Amino acid sequence: MSVRIDGEKSGEVPERSDVVRRILRGPRPEAVPALIARACTLVGVLDVAAGVFPRFRHSRMHRMAEVLPGSLGPFAAALSLSVGILLLLLAHGLRRRKRRAWRAAVLLLPAGAVGEYVYRHSVVGVLISVALLVPLLRHRGQFAALPDPRSRWRALANFVLMGAGSLGLGLIIVSVHTHRMVGDPSLSDRIEHVLYGLFGFEGPVDYTGNTSWTVGFSLGALGLLTAVTTVYLAFRPEHPAARLTEEDEAQLRALLEKHGARDSLGHFALRRDKAVIFSPSGKAAVTYRVVSGVMLASGDPIGDVEAWPGAIERFMDEAKAHSWTPAVMGCSETGGEVWTRETGLDALELGDEAVVDVADFSLSGRAMRNVRQMVKRIERAGYETRVRRIRDLSEGELERIRRAAEDWRGTDTERGFSMALGRVGDPADGDCLIATAHKADAETGLYGDLKAVLHFVPWGSDGVSLDLMRRDRSADPGMNELLIVAALQAAPKLGIERVSLNFAMFRSALARGEKIGAGPVLRAWRGLLVFLSRWFQIESLYKFNAKFQPRWEPRFVVYASSRDLPRIGLAAMQAEGFVNLALPRVLRRKAPAARPCAHVTEHGVGAASRA
Repeated sequence: MSVRIDGEKSGEVPERSDVVRRILRGPRPEAVPALIARACTLVGVLDVAAGVFPRFRHSRMHRMAEVLPGSLGPFAAALSLSVGILLLLLAHGLRRRKRRAWRAAVLLLPAGAVGEYVYRHSVVGVLISVALLVPLLRHRGQFAALPDPRSRWRALANFVLMGAGSLGLGLIIVSVHTHRMVGDPSLSDRIEHVLYGLFGFEGPVDYTGNTSWTVGFSLGALGLLTAVTTVYLAFRPEHPAARLTEEDEAQLRALLEKHGARDSLGHFALRRDKAVIFSPSGKAAVTYRVVSGVMLASGDPIGDVEAWPGAIERFMDEAKAHSWTPAVMGCSETGGEVWTRETGLDALELGDEAVVDVADFSLSGRAMRNVRQMVKRIERAGYETRVRRIRDLSEGELERIRRAAEDWRGTDTERGFSMALGRVGDPADGDCLIATAHKADAETGLYGDLKAVLHFVPWGSDGVSLDLMRRDRSADPGMNELLIVAALQAAPKLGIERVSLNFAMFRSALARGEKIGAGPVLRAWRGLLVFLSRWFQIESLYKFNAKFQPRWEPRFVVYASSRDLPRIGLAAMQAEGFVNLALPRVLRRKAPAARPCAHVTEHGVGAASRA
């Protein structure tokens, strides 16, 4: 198979003039922002080094410097240090082609050059700054990406990170001038000097000559930089993450009414912390959330398969306009084929979804022996189950279930994104199914005889998909097995023919790796997954699902480049709630109750189950 490069076959040697032309043409336009970002990082490091390690160079400018005010040197050191740190912070934005990062860099580079020249008389430092400024101006059209969604909570994160960085860098600044220190100050004295200096006061450490001024202005610059960036982030206009509007939700429900039976994850598109993009015809839609610069779609597009390409094209256009990294989590095999065909992205199998066909389910037989015995034991202990539609529950009972589910959550934050609805008991979700376990002779607690809850969302008109699993920690083990069996046994009366259970990550690797004949690579991969299961529910979810003898439906992650996978993985873990960068729950503001049940959030699940 021949591989083409710029329209030529790999087996052909291009003419020398073509090679020279390509070299002179330089890097491809899409690579320019990344190269400039790397150069910006280098210049930032040089500027910081110039501020931290000042060495007055004797040059032709020496005589001119002698007649300048004595405080200009320390001011220039502080300027060089501040510009360097800001350039380091801007490098990521430049790599993502952000317009605001470009504007800030164009203003900062001349300032850094002035700092280098006045403080160190470094012509080389000036030339490096100018050498970066020229391509920035020449390729300004490459930096047109729009801002990301943001909130003012980033101001707090900036204060903590910048404060810690300023403390560490300030300690280096204080300690690098040991030969000019008066006496031998201890580490605690130096830290105290840094803390005072960040607030603009003199500390216990003293130096000979003008070094005290240089160190003082540098520390003051770090403190001022921390304060200014924090205030800017706190008071800049917010661009909050998009939310599903009532009109969007109504349109999505209409699409699910016609096409919801195709994908078990379709109903999860109705999460209200997602945004949506519709195809030009309005017959298909892609729901997503932006996390750490990753535009993360969930499941397959909603609606008519023939209209998917239009929605996908708009999704990719939006990602390009903001310079977001596009990715899809948990799409089906059909969805993966359409995504890769329409966009040129790649797909990787992420795991398998367990689906039980109700007509084939039975507790009899050797394979179901463990589940059968567990269910019988729990029933003998006095537990009973109820399986009902949400619309059949009273408001009082629904409120009790909501409060119990919130209280029984095992983590500080809710979990779930691609396979969780994020609410229980909304009036618009009357078709959702809820299974509850009760123990009448138990001591009446805060939630009465309620001991466990399972919540299912509709999957078309004849299926349900597991959303939430919660139980009282004091209840007997096996509540989840009891309620799943109860839901499967009650399904025929409710017109349900198929039930989607938990999602098992890397299920095929775990299953094949334990079989005879598995190779060393597969066994090593399975061993790593078993090791990671100590912290993440990988092997345990696979084994739990396998108890019910399901059929396995593969799910995929779609991505642009293999180098993006770590970033996509981190964004997915943030979206699902496994990595939490938010404030603790007790310090968070409650979500507004403008829409029904908006305060009830994800499934959280003992339930990393669906995530």
